[in-house]
Amino acid sequence: MWAFVDWVLDECSGLELCRRLRADSRTAEAHVTMVLEADDPEDRRRALRAGADDYMVGPLNRTAVLDRVFALQDRRGLRQTMQAVRLGDLTVDLLALQARWQDRPVHLRPNEFRLLRFLAENPDRVLSRLDLIEGLGKLDPPIDERTVDVWIGRLRRALKNVGAGELLRTVRAMGYVLDSPPG
Repeated sequence: MWAFVDWVLDECSGLELCRRLRADSRTAEAHVTMVLEADDPEDRRRALRAGADDYMVGPLNRTAVLDRVFALQDRRGLRQTMQAVRLGDLTVDLLALQARWQDRPVHLRPNEFRLLRFLAENPDRVLSRLDLIEGLGKLDPPIDERTVDVWIGRLRRALKNVGAGELLRTVRAMGYVLDSPPG
Protein backbone atom coordinates (compact mmCIF):
# COMPACT_ATOMS: atom_id res chain seq x y z
CA MET A 1 0.00 0.00 0.00
CA TRP A 2 1.15 3.51 -0.77
CA ALA A 3 -0.09 6.85 0.56
CA PHE A 4 0.74 10.31 -0.72
CA VAL A 5 -0.11 12.80 2.03
CA ASP A 6 -0.34 16.51 1.34
CA TRP A 7 1.41 18.79 3.84
CA VAL A 8 -1.71 20.97 4.14
CA LEU A 9 -5.13 19.31 4.49
CA ASP A 10 -8.57 20.68 5.34
CA GLU A 11 -9.36 18.51 8.38
CA CYS A 12 -5.91 18.06 9.92
CA SER A 13 -2.26 18.61 9.07
CA GLY A 14 -0.40 16.21 6.85
CA LEU A 15 1.87 15.47 9.80
CA GLU A 16 -1.11 14.43 11.93
CA LEU A 17 -2.50 12.23 9.16
CA CYS A 18 0.90 10.58 8.80
CA ARG A 19 0.94 9.83 12.54
CA ARG A 20 -2.59 8.37 12.30
CA LEU A 21 -1.60 6.15 9.38
CA ARG A 22 1.33 4.79 11.38
CA ALA A 23 -0.86 4.20 14.46
CA ASP A 24 -3.52 2.23 12.53
CA SER A 25 -2.63 -1.46 12.14
CA ARG A 26 -4.26 -1.51 8.67
CA THR A 27 -1.90 1.17 7.32
CA ALA A 28 1.11 0.98 9.65
CA GLU A 29 3.24 -0.74 7.00
CA ALA A 30 2.15 1.50 4.10
CA HIS A 31 4.78 3.50 2.28
CA VAL A 32 3.99 7.14 3.07
CA THR A 33 5.25 9.94 0.85
CA MET A 34 4.73 13.44 2.24
CA VAL A 35 4.01 16.09 -0.40
CA LEU A 36 5.65 19.31 0.78
CA GLU A 37 4.78 22.81 -0.37
CA ALA A 38 8.45 23.85 -0.57
CA ASP A 39 11.84 22.20 -0.25
CA ASP A 40 12.41 23.28 3.36
CA PRO A 41 14.93 21.20 5.37
CA GLU A 42 12.96 21.63 8.59
CA ASP A 43 9.70 20.49 6.93
CA ARG A 44 11.53 17.44 5.55
CA ARG A 45 12.80 16.53 9.02
CA ARG A 46 9.35 17.02 10.57
CA ALA A 47 7.74 14.81 7.89
CA LEU A 48 10.24 12.01 8.45
CA ARG A 49 9.90 12.26 12.24
CA ALA A 50 6.10 12.01 11.87
CA GLY A 51 6.57 8.68 10.11
CA ALA A 52 6.84 9.52 6.41
CA ASP A 53 9.13 7.23 4.43
CA ASP A 54 10.08 9.92 1.96
CA TYR A 55 8.89 13.23 0.55
CA MET A 56 8.33 15.07 -2.71
CA VAL A 57 7.87 18.77 -3.37
CA GLY A 58 4.50 19.64 -4.90
CA PRO A 59 2.60 20.32 -6.93
CA LEU A 60 2.81 16.81 -8.38
CA ASN A 61 1.77 15.49 -11.73
CA ARG A 62 0.75 11.93 -12.59
CA THR A 63 4.06 11.15 -14.32
CA ALA A 64 6.15 12.19 -11.31
CA VAL A 65 4.01 10.10 -8.97
CA LEU A 66 4.17 7.01 -11.22
CA ASP A 67 7.91 7.37 -11.71
CA ARG A 68 8.42 7.57 -7.94
CA VAL A 69 6.23 4.55 -7.23
CA PHE A 70 7.81 2.41 -9.95
CA ALA A 71 11.36 3.37 -8.99
CA LEU A 72 10.90 2.75 -5.28
CA GLN A 73 8.91 -0.45 -5.77
CA ASP A 74 11.63 -1.79 -8.03
CA ARG A 75 14.36 -0.80 -5.59
CA ARG A 76 12.53 -2.35 -2.66
CA GLY A 77 11.59 -5.43 -4.65
CA LEU A 78 7.87 -4.89 -4.11
CA ARG A 79 6.75 -4.90 -7.70
CA GLN A 80 8.81 -7.89 -8.72
CA THR A 81 12.00 -9.62 -7.79
CA MET A 82 13.49 -9.24 -11.26
CA GLN A 83 15.68 -6.32 -12.18
CA ALA A 84 15.11 -6.92 -15.87
CA VAL A 85 12.61 -8.57 -18.16
CA ARG A 86 14.21 -10.62 -20.93
CA LEU A 87 12.49 -11.94 -24.03
CA GLY A 88 15.02 -13.39 -26.43
CA ASP A 89 17.29 -10.56 -27.57
CA LEU A 90 15.14 -7.92 -25.86
CA THR A 91 16.07 -6.76 -22.36
CA VAL A 92 14.01 -4.23 -20.42
CA ASP A 93 16.14 -3.04 -17.49
CA LEU A 94 13.67 -1.97 -14.83
CA LEU A 95 16.15 -0.22 -12.58
CA ALA A 96 18.06 1.68 -15.25
CA LEU A 97 14.83 2.44 -17.18
CA GLN A 98 16.59 1.29 -20.35
CA ALA A 99 15.55 -1.13 -23.08
CA ARG A 100 18.15 -2.96 -25.17
CA TRP A 101 18.00 -5.14 -28.26
CA GLN A 102 21.07 -7.35 -28.64
CA ASP A 103 22.93 -4.94 -26.32
CA ARG A 104 21.97 -1.91 -28.46
CA PRO A 105 19.99 0.74 -26.56
CA VAL A 106 16.42 1.29 -27.73
CA HIS A 107 15.75 5.02 -27.50
CA LEU A 108 12.26 5.49 -26.09
CA ARG A 109 10.17 8.26 -24.63
CA PRO A 110 8.83 7.60 -21.11
CA ASN A 111 5.38 6.42 -22.25
CA GLU A 112 6.84 4.09 -24.85
CA PHE A 113 9.28 2.65 -22.28
CA ARG A 114 6.41 1.99 -19.86
CA LEU A 115 4.42 0.45 -22.70
CA LEU A 116 7.29 -1.87 -23.66
CA ARG A 117 7.80 -2.78 -20.03
CA PHE A 118 4.13 -3.66 -19.58
CA LEU A 119 4.04 -5.66 -22.81
CA ALA A 120 7.24 -7.50 -21.87
CA GLU A 121 5.80 -8.32 -18.43
CA ASN A 122 2.74 -9.78 -20.20
CA PRO A 123 4.14 -11.57 -23.26
CA ASP A 124 1.95 -13.61 -25.60
CA ARG A 125 -1.16 -11.95 -24.24
CA VAL A 126 -3.43 -9.80 -26.37
CA LEU A 127 -3.89 -6.50 -24.56
CA SER A 128 -6.62 -4.06 -25.53
CA ARG A 129 -6.01 -0.35 -25.71
CA LEU A 130 -7.81 0.01 -22.38
CA ASP A 131 -5.62 -2.73 -20.84
CA LEU A 132 -2.53 -0.80 -21.95
CA ILE A 133 -3.87 2.53 -20.69
CA GLU A 134 -4.62 0.92 -17.30
CA GLY A 135 -1.22 -0.79 -17.26
CA LEU A 136 0.48 2.56 -17.72
CA GLY A 137 -1.65 4.20 -15.03
CA LYS A 138 -3.15 6.68 -17.48
CA LEU A 139 -6.86 6.33 -16.63
CA ASP A 140 -7.22 9.61 -14.77
CA PRO A 141 -7.75 11.99 -16.42
CA PRO A 142 -9.19 9.87 -19.24
CA ILE A 143 -7.28 9.82 -22.51
CA ASP A 144 -8.40 8.86 -25.99
CA GLU A 145 -7.80 5.14 -26.58
CA ARG A 146 -6.32 5.98 -29.98
CA THR A 147 -3.35 7.51 -28.13
CA VAL A 148 -2.19 3.93 -27.65
CA ASP A 149 -1.84 3.64 -31.45
CA VAL A 150 0.59 6.57 -31.40
CA TRP A 151 2.63 4.97 -28.59
CA ILE A 152 2.67 1.63 -30.44
CA GLY A 153 3.80 3.36 -33.64
CA ARG A 154 6.67 5.09 -31.85
CA LEU A 155 7.64 1.87 -30.08
CA ARG A 156 7.63 -0.08 -33.35
CA ARG A 157 9.85 2.54 -35.04
CA ALA A 158 12.31 2.53 -32.14
CA LEU A 159 12.53 -1.26 -32.20
CA LYS A 160 13.00 -1.32 -35.98
CA ASN A 161 15.77 1.29 -35.68
CA VAL A 162 17.86 -1.18 -33.65
CA GLY A 163 17.10 -4.14 -35.90
CA ALA A 164 14.42 -5.80 -33.76
CA GLY A 165 11.99 -6.17 -36.63
CA GLU A 166 8.30 -6.78 -35.92
CA LEU A 167 8.09 -7.79 -32.26
CA LEU A 168 4.65 -6.28 -31.79
CA ARG A 169 1.65 -7.85 -33.43
CA THR A 170 -1.68 -6.15 -33.98
CA VAL A 171 -4.71 -8.35 -33.38
CA ARG A 172 -7.43 -6.70 -35.43
CA ALA A 173 -10.31 -5.30 -33.36
CA MET A 174 -8.75 -6.66 -30.15
CA GLY A 175 -5.40 -5.04 -29.35
CA TYR A 176 -1.70 -5.71 -29.37
CA VAL A 177 0.61 -8.52 -28.30
CA LEU A 178 4.35 -8.83 -27.77
CA ASP A 179 5.20 -12.32 -28.97
CA SER A 180 7.85 -14.37 -27.19
CA PRO A 181 10.68 -15.45 -29.47
CA PRO A 182 10.37 -18.97 -30.87
CA GLY A 183 12.28 -21.74 -29.15
